[in-house]
Amino acid sequence: MLIHGHKGPRNKRVTQKPGATMTQGQHSHGHDTSSLTMAQRIRAILIGSAGNLVEWYDFYAYAAFALYFAPAFFPNEDPVVQQLNASILFAVTFIARPLGGWMFGWLADRHGRRRALMLSVSLMCFGSLLIAVTPVYADIGIWAAVLLAAARVIQGLSLGGEYGASATYLTEMADEKNRGFYSSFQYVTLIGGQLCALLVLLALQNLFGFSTADLKAGGWRIPFVIGALLAIIALVMRRSLQETEIYQTAASQAKKQASLLTLLMKHPREVLLVVGLTAGGTAAFYTYTTYMQKFLKLSVKLTDSETTFVAFCSLVFALILQPIYGAISDRIGRKWLLIGFGVAGTIFTVPLLTTLQEVKGVWPALLLICAAWLIVSGYTSINAVVKAELFPTTVRALGVAVPYALTVSIFGGTAEPIALYFKQAGVESYFYYYLTAVIASSLVIYVLMRDTKKHSAIDKAI
Repeated sequence: MLIHGHKGPRNKRVTQKPGATMTQGQHSHGHDTSSLTMAQRIRAILIGSAGNLVEWYDFYAYAAFALYFAPAFFPNEDPVVQQLNASILFAVTFIARPLGGWMFGWLADRHGRRRALMLSVSLMCFGSLLIAVTPVYADIGIWAAVLLAAARVIQGLSLGGEYGASATYLTEMADEKNRGFYSSFQYVTLIGGQLCALLVLLALQNLFGFSTADLKAGGWRIPFVIGALLAIIALVMRRSLQETEIYQTAASQAKKQASLLTLLMKHPREVLLVVGLTAGGTAAFYTYTTYMQKFLKLSVKLTDSETTFVAFCSLVFALILQPIYGAISDRIGRKWLLIGFGVAGTIFTVPLLTTLQEVKGVWPALLLICAAWLIVSGYTSINAVVKAELFPTTVRALGVAVPYALTVSIFGGTAEPIALYFKQAGVESYFYYYLTAVIASSLVIYVLMRDTKKHSAIDKAI
């Protein structure tokens, strides 16, 4: 077992005397995370993760139901044009995410992780509710699309802020020995959000008997109403979150320092590391999630029901892998998992996708995608904790959120359009080599970087 290389002083609990002002390590709600039991830590992590699940459910509900609401907002005889317009608005969220990362990263580092987490889920609630009640093109013309775009921008801001705040919170709340395991629940709930959106669609179709016509006529509004209600529940749950002791201890020091931008500029190496280690992982993640359903339908030629089955089962498998890989990182270090992803991704991406394109039947396709998740989970399970361990407390949320959101916008949000472009051009295999190249570039970073488990900045204030 590798040991931690950080030897910095531990934060000591400070007892507040009668009439004294609030001291480091405490906050207005009276919680001190140094005295938390394991059960209390788990409860805080689960509540934080539950909000993350709701955020991602709301985000992916748009993608899951775009087939049904696109005609109402983008009237056109060509369904491809309708879906293209809807996908453009999906991409808008990736443009908004860096701004959201900056806004909420600043809020989390200046005013606490808890406040940032509460505001982000509130904003997602508003975005989902706006989609649910927005009139369609037949009622208000082009303004329908404008309101839909505004709702997606709001959701993009929320999601951009959620990642940095939740990654920071889960990492700081976890105990040192199990930090990789607990922080892996960020991607457990992220994938869970996608599964929930898919389950709502399946329930409406199979349990409640909604036909395609019913969903197009207004049934598509239901998942967004559900998302808004779930966000309210998550907001209520997050009100009881304990602030992390690590943040409370560093908060007073941060107020005496220069602006967060100035502080962040003192960590250019760490910012570039986030960009480098994220590029390959986010491109692979979006390939095997959002794009994979289209790949199974258009390239593998599975039916709609077969595509849904394979996508659902593969996501369940991916969800199960996250805490397993996170726990492994607590034993052997983060770097070895990242290198494993980089090496296997570089070697096997082309053979996997080439074979998947040529297979016939549901089970071979599912096995191949599960094999891909055995590789990709080396990144997804620990990427949150690795980034959080790079930065000191006073700029941790901002340092995680902004470069991550920018990189996801460049490499994650573009994975599907690039793949579809190559397919339309008749050279689909070019995308396989593109993805391999992006993963290989991140592999260089994984090899050169220090293991953040051994060289963690978690206990550093500035």
